[in-house]
Amino acid sequence: MSQREKVLRWLTESGVRYRLTEHPAVYTIDEMIDLGICAQGTVCKNLFLRDAKGRRHFLVMLISDKRADLPNIQEQLGCTRLSFASADRLSRFLGLSQGEVTPLGIINDTDAAVEVVIDRGLVGNPEIGLHPNDNTATVWLSYDDLVMLIKSRGNAIVFIDL
Repeated sequence: MSQREKVLRWLTESGVRYRLTEHPAVYTIDEMIDLGICAQGTVCKNLFLRDAKGRRHFLVMLISDKRADLPNIQEQLGCTRLSFASADRLSRFLGLSQGEVTPLGIINDTDAAVEVVIDRGLVGNPEIGLHPNDNTATVWLSYDDLVMLIKSRGNAIVFIDL
């Protein structure tokens, strides 16, 4: 079963209503804008970060047009210096490759070790666009359903203001 199929099955079994937009592989928000995907709803920029000692890992979600100010995020999280996690860590913790970062990757985080950090600007959004662990599609679901999915896996959720 592919990563996408695994996620879509999880959504269906969890009773989540969603729609799926298929598209060529995209690696950046700019590529999503060029394909018109961002015009369909609120697309999230997702970052996989680690603290200085590599003990804490964060999947940070923010609205695609916001800037990821790492020192500001670090201060709000109360952690040591943040940096982008390696491709190896992304694969080990979330089973994903570069360009596929999504909070739905927590389906592969069996230890619920990754903290999901959500920009408060996303709270209550009726439709958020995320990769279904595959960057050749965008799945659209509500903020409330996304939070329910994260909680069902046991991952910590932290809210920040960007």
